[in-house]
Amino acid sequence: MTSFLPTTGIFVATAPVDLRKAFDGLAILVRNSLSHDPLNGSLYVFSNRRRDRIKILFWEPGGYWLCTRRLEPGTFRWPKRDEVRARYSR
Repeated sequence: MTSFLPTTGIFVATAPVDLRKAFDGLAILVRNSLSHDPLNGSLYVFSNRRRDRIKILFWEPGGYWLCTRRLEPGTFRWPKRDEVRARYSR
């Protein structure tokens, strides 16, 4: 069973991602786009263009976890880039 601490970071990719990417492809996005180490224990959340699917990538000792969720019907409410900056720049 996996558990998260209250200090676990959660990072949301505001731009849509090709969800055909698996562990390594998403880890490369984390390294190159966010300049983060995907092995740091944080959760990285990605969505497709229609916002009806998400993938969450995180690492725990022993390997990556990749969780997928699909909504039928409906979409996830996704923050815009300027909303995220405004919320955390205070």
